[in-house]
Amino acid sequence: MAILDHPPVPPQPEPADEPPARGWRRARKPLIGLLVCLLLLCAAALTGVLWLQAKVEGNIQRLPDTFAGLTDRPAKPTAGSAADATNILVLGTDTRSDMPTTGAEAPGWEPGQARSDTMLLVHIDGDRDSASVISIPRDSWVDIPGHGKGKVNWAYSFGGPNLTVETVEKMTDVRIDHLTVIDWDGFKALTDAIGGVDIDIPKTVYDSARDVRWEAGRHHLDGEEALLYVRQRYGLQDGDLDRVARQQAFLRTLLKQTLEQELRKNPDQVLDLLSLFSKHASVDDDWSTTQMAKLAASLRNLRTDDISYLTVPTDGTGMVGDQSVVRLDPSRDRDLWRAVREDRMGEWAEDNQDLLTPDVVR
Repeated sequence: MAILDHPPVPPQPEPADEPPARGWRRARKPLIGLLVCLLLLCAAALTGVLWLQAKVEGNIQRLPDTFAGLTDRPAKPTAGSAADATNILVLGTDTRSDMPTTGAEAPGWEPGQARSDTMLLVHIDGDRDSASVISIPRDSWVDIPGHGKGKVNWAYSFGGPNLTVETVEKMTDVRIDHLTVIDWDGFKALTDAIGGVDIDIPKTVYDSARDVRWEAGRHHLDGEEALLYVRQRYGLQDGDLDRVARQQAFLRTLLKQTLEQELRKNPDQVLDLLSLFSKHASVDDDWSTTQMAKLAASLRNLRTDDISYLTVPTDGTGMVGDQSVVRLDPSRDRDLWRAVREDRMGEWAEDNQDLLTPDVVR
């Protein structure tokens, strides 16, 4: 049975004709989105520019006017390593559909159709020796330009990719270089394509929403089981925050298993996986396949151990009216986003080990 993750978006005071959100169902947690960003870029370095252009270009949907009309954007650094750093915003929407919602065959964004229930900011260091994956909880209570205060995932419903970029830039003062939006369909296929993933569960937990008991120990997950694992929040101590940690832990394991084991042993699988990923990706219309290939080539020495995972610092949860929200921690958030802007995430991570996602999570 489908379980509603949250109530419909309440009416907002401006603009007056803003369509309300509609048809919310079970939230999607598309780790395939980040896999498109990291696996596509890392693995493409093994294949070359011409193949990437020929194989990927026809599959990826372009999101028109992603950055059009945005004013007062954070400045792009022009000197030092920060000038060469890349910030990619990865969104996963909660739309359920029998048809593709991203990729070449998908229609464009429609007002009120979906929220960005998964939001990740991927920071690739200027020297290309490391990267950071920063999760922004979907219920983070923030300023949404033109709409007042609201949950950060409402921005996609109100104004699509354009307003979401504007909201995140206002929230972080970090300039977004590129955007990708992904649906859920490729996640199971990817997991099954590499033969499943091994995950350690430290303590037996029960998911009352899906009547699934996860016994303590190591589990080999196929695609369907992986979906159950990364979508659980009921029965976990910190609910959605634990679910975010599960997603990151699963992603780290999947990336390591795929990049460091399968792809390097079987180059043909690179082509198969890249083809699969590209069919589920939508990207901003400024991000050409040539740029993707150049970024891929620059990441040829990046290893999964060089990627850190964390959630933006929070100050607990609370209620605003009838909405359950996540309150961000202003002081620690400022330090984090400053480190991103200045390309000092390695130094920041060393000083904030308590905020990094561990290898084994609840």
